Formats: sequence, C-alpha cells, structure tokens
Amino acid sequence: MYPISLNISGKLCVVVGGGKVAERKVLSLLDAHAAVRIISPQLTMMLAEQAAKGAVQWCERGYQHGDLNEALLVFAATDNRLVQDAVVQDAQQAAILVNVVDAPERCDFQVPALVRKGDLNIAVSTNGASPALAAKIRQELDKRYGNEYAIVLRLMSLLRRKICSDPSSRCADRKRVFQNILHEDIIHWIRAEQWERLAQHLDTVLDPDIDFDLTELTAQEIKET
Repeated sequence: MYPISLNISGKLCVVVGGGKVAERKVLSLLDAHAAVRIISPQLTMMLAEQAAKGAVQWCERGYQHGDLNEALLVFAATDNRLVQDAVVQDAQQAAILVNVVDAPERCDFQVPALVRKGDLNIAVSTNGASPALAAKIRQELDKRYGNEYAIVLRLMSLLRRKICSDPSSRCADRKRVFQNILHEDIIHWIRAEQWERLAQHLDTVLDPDIDFDLTELTAQEIKET
C-alpha cells in the first residue's frame, strides 16, 4: 500500500450501505469535509439525522448502476455479496477507487486507524490484515500524544510563516532555528501551562526581528491542554 493524505474537501464520496460500518465511514468522510452520497434503503439513527439536516445526500433505495457517477472514492459497506460485487465492478470500470469492508484483498485503498490532534494526524495501517491491532495501536498513540502536540504544531506553523517570509534568511539558518525551537522540554512546558518559560525560550532562539507573541496561539488551543 502507498500511504497518502488525500484532500477530499468538497469531493463526492459514495457509501453503499446504511449500517454501523457505513456510519463509521460516513462520519469520517464528513470530518474531512467530503460531499457524501449514501445508497441504502435504511439508515442507522445517526445517519438518518445527518440526512435529515442535509449533511449527506441519501438515495433511499438499493444500489443501481450509475450511482457512482462523479465519485472520487467509493465504499462498499453492505452485507450483501451481490451488491458488493456490483459496486466493485462498476467502480473498476469507471476507474474509481473502491474500499470493500471486510475484504481487504478487493480494496484499492485502506482507511487507517487515525489519531488526530489538531492538524497532527497519526495513521496506523496493517494493510487490512488486522484492523483490531491497528485500533489497539491507535488507542496507545492517543494516550501518548495529547492536545499539547496540536499546540506545538500550531506554534510551529505560525513561526514558520514568519520566519520563511524573511527574504534574507537562508534555508540552513531556518532549519537550525526550527530545530532549536523544538526544545526537548517544549511538550512539558505546554502540558504544565508554563507559558512564561516557553516565551523565554522563544526569545532566546528567535531572531530579534521576528515579532511573535504567544497570544497568537488561540485561547481554545491553550484551553485544550
């Protein structure tokens, strides 16, 4: 498998099926701001709520040829082998990437178990061999990497824009500064809300011409620690 982070914002993704497995697929697609079409005679309560408020397009019927038109990704998430086969065949003929639940050997792509902390995504994949193991590792990573990592990433993003906007700075100098910012104790300072200590550290490593105030980190991000 080739690992990739895919921008599906506003792109059509089709989920064939309306049960619990389909629900998980739909909710993860909505988290990524995809345009979602569900093909199923029935839906779970959660999916029905999403359809009622217009968050997804619901075709209240069985799968039909043509339901995959203009889709970027397709998920075959039913318990009917004939329907699954039809979805895979149509997807392959249309050169659309398809994921078949519980049949990794038929999948064009796998959805990894994901730990998300702000813009930090940590993906775990077993290439479909053991979703249970992927889920276990994801739980361990979720405990290891808390919201403080989201704040560090936000901090680095803000500083990167400021530092890289300086036309006089050299690539080697920028690399050194970024490395120095990531002090071995920076996670501890954020976790312990030692903002003054963090500010002192930034004053030490940043060029005096770099104007940065920790209040540029959002109050919500600081609160989440």
